[in-house]
Amino acid sequence: MILPEHQNNASSGFKFTRALSNPVCLCLLLVAVTLAVYWPVTRCDFVNYDDPDYFSSNAHVQAGLTSDNVVWAFCTGYASNWHPLTWLSLMLDRELSGPGPAGPHFTNLLFHLANTVLLFLLLRQMTSLRPDTDIGALASAKPPAQPGSSTQAAVNWRSAFVAALFALHPLHVESVAWISERKDVLSTFFGLLALWAYARFVQKSAVRSQKSEVENQVSGLRPPTSGYYWLALLFFALGLMSKPMLVTLPLVMLLLDWWPLGRVSRVEGRVPNAPAPASQLLTFNRLVLEKIPFFVLSAISCVVTFIAQQKGGAVTKLAGISMTGRVANAFVSYARYLDKTLWPSPLANPYPHPGHWGFPLVIYSVALVAGLSAIAVLFARRFPFFFTGWFWFVGTLVPVIGLVQVGIQSMADRYTYVPLIGLFIIFVWGLAETGMSRQVPKTLIAVLIAMVLVVSALRTRNQLSYWQNNETLFRHTLAVTENNYLAYNNLGTWLSKRGQIAEAMDCFRKSLQINPDNSDVLYNLGNAFAKLGNWDEAINNYQRALQITPNQPDVLDNLGFALAAKKQFAAAVVCFEAALKLNPDYADAHNNLATVLFIQKNYKEAGRHFREALRITPGNPQIYSNLGDALVKQGETTEAVRCYQEALWLKPGDPQIRAKLQALGAQISN
Repeated sequence: MILPEHQNNASSGFKFTRALSNPVCLCLLLVAVTLAVYWPVTRCDFVNYDDPDYFSSNAHVQAGLTSDNVVWAFCTGYASNWHPLTWLSLMLDRELSGPGPAGPHFTNLLFHLANTVLLFLLLRQMTSLRPDTDIGALASAKPPAQPGSSTQAAVNWRSAFVAALFALHPLHVESVAWISERKDVLSTFFGLLALWAYARFVQKSAVRSQKSEVENQVSGLRPPTSGYYWLALLFFALGLMSKPMLVTLPLVMLLLDWWPLGRVSRVEGRVPNAPAPASQLLTFNRLVLEKIPFFVLSAISCVVTFIAQQKGGAVTKLAGISMTGRVANAFVSYARYLDKTLWPSPLANPYPHPGHWGFPLVIYSVALVAGLSAIAVLFARRFPFFFTGWFWFVGTLVPVIGLVQVGIQSMADRYTYVPLIGLFIIFVWGLAETGMSRQVPKTLIAVLIAMVLVVSALRTRNQLSYWQNNETLFRHTLAVTENNYLAYNNLGTWLSKRGQIAEAMDCFRKSLQINPDNSDVLYNLGNAFAKLGNWDEAINNYQRALQITPNQPDVLDNLGFALAAKKQFAAAVVCFEAALKLNPDYADAHNNLATVLFIQKNYKEAGRHFREALRITPGNPQIYSNLGDALVKQGETTEAVRCYQEALWLKPGDPQIRAKLQALGAQISN
């Protein structure tokens, strides 16, 4: 029988949709679209907000993967964090792609692509355990969905839509476009792998009968023997060694036990032979005890992180922002994150903390968060995906919600990288549930989600343009925020390096008007005066910076340089020595101290400090030339020649070095 033409077209369309829902096709589609949207990030420059500490000016990272640097990565609390795997990944970037920004930007993008695919595969795996893709016991007698079934196709599409929202939402631009946020994409990579291994552990454990499951609960607990359990623990540890924000992952596992893994007996009419309430409590206790090793790792990570951030000065003093103010900011931040998820504009880096929020806004935010939490609990049985998604969002934000204030920001786009997954699950599964209950055509739902994804992609591409360089980023930030002294400072620093001193100083002064006691801004203003040769004003600003925040090696070094420029050599030596006491591997301070000692005719000590500077930065031609000068004064002409030759090899054609070498050669020949 020959089918009518419209039936042939419908059949062809069905086959195409079925083919496209293949997981391999969906993975490739997710990668292709994300790569197309994010590709401009590979052409972005460094930003002077954390990137110098993490990559561009970090001597250990720039030296690459050496045994000493590996030890440093595991032992340091530099940048107010302990995340050795993040340091190692950045060192590997330096080894593979050089000192420029393209390599680490591309690596961040690769991790974002990997996280997108992992999220899709994880959701597909967990929600494919039952044919209805909804709740129910793993021990259910229903057969699993077949790979080619329409149910499995629905599972694939739902999982893919969540992954696509994760890939393309503008709030995630900061985590990908900012090299310093390698810790974000790297920790999420390991976190998703940990959840994948955990889901596999659950799947393998589900082969036991419900009877033996109850017997296990009553007779006592035995340590898990599945390799997937210990693999999940390993991935979790690696994630914590990339960024400690992952500490809430054990709570996420408990949420997944509720939905979609269905490990808690709780849903009326869905669980055959459901245990009695007492057994339900035992079941929950068992699930908690099962995760004790994960909670132990989280506790250790919290302690280590707090110590590192406190020593690094990242934790704001309790007197700075009251506990009431921090709690209020936490609720307001939840509301603002929800707002920016639905309407991601304007976005900025950073969002300055106002100190306190208006009472009406705080009351609204508390009511919103409490109300949505109550709805999630009340409808936990009917809409378990809402319960899991909402408390995934709320719970994973807890470490960065501001109860322990770290940094100056009230909130940050990068903090949503993992939490938004919960909201995306609610949106996609909720839309699908609404469509089924209201009999909304699937095509209409697909068109709606496609429109959301297209708008997200366009907004993400626009947001990426602001990360092109320091000027585009911080001018945009100043345009969309108020009283942002850090943005003024960072823009001023960039302008100063470009020689736009007058505009830079204007930025620094505006920053100081907002926050007069910021030592970083005073230091940068001092540097601007130093570039103009106004040494008195430079010294004044350096000294003010040290009064506010003592023991800053950079400030001490530049103060010493300014004092030396005014020929106050004894005071300059004191500053350089103080800087080196704080940071013995400070090459610039060694070089500056050696230069002053050379002027004071202490050639032996000068040579020693020049050698130390070369040990730290072995490819610096100017320091080789300086060491040559010190050696000539000590009569060590043969070694001096080698230093000049090395300097000339590193900087071919330099007239001063060539003249020194020729003069020394003539002296030796005579």
